[in-house]
Amino acid sequence: MKLKHKIQNHLSRHPKTYALIVGIGIVLFWRGIWHSADHLHTFISHISASASSPSFIDAPWWDGPLSFISGSLILYFTGSFTSSFIGNELILSGLRGEKRLNERTESEVKTEIINIAEIKDELIIISKKLEILQKQSHKG
Repeated sequence: MKLKHKIQNHLSRHPKTYALIVGIGIVLFWRGIWHSADHLHTFISHISASASSPSFIDAPWWDGPLSFISGSLILYFTGSFTSSFIGNELILSGLRGEKRLNERTESEVKTEIINIAEIKDELIIISKKLEILQKQSHKG
C-alpha cells in the first residue's frame, strides 16, 4: 500500500502526466479484454473447424492477458481503477449513503429542494448582514 500512496502523491502534483498515465492504463485494460475475447473466439473457431487456422497458431496467446494485467496494474497503482469505470460522484454518493435520484421518492426530492431553498435564503440573509457590517466599518 505504501508504494501505491507514493505513486498517487507524486502524480497528483503532475496532473497532465497523471492523466496521460491513467489514459494509457484505460486503453491497455480495454485492449486486453478485446484481444482476449478475439483470441478466445479464434480458439473456439479453430477447435470447431477441422482445418487448422494459421491466425490462431501465429497469434501470441499472452497478448490480451498481458495488456489487461498491465492496464489493471497502472489503474490500481494510480488509484484510478474504480473512478475510471464507476465515476467519482457515484462512489462518493455511495460512501455518503445517498440514493440515486431515480431511487428517491417524490417526497424525498421535494424535501431536498425545500432544504436547499432554505439554505439559499439563509445565505442571502447572511450576505446582507455582511454588507451592512462592511458599510458600518467603513463609516466608523
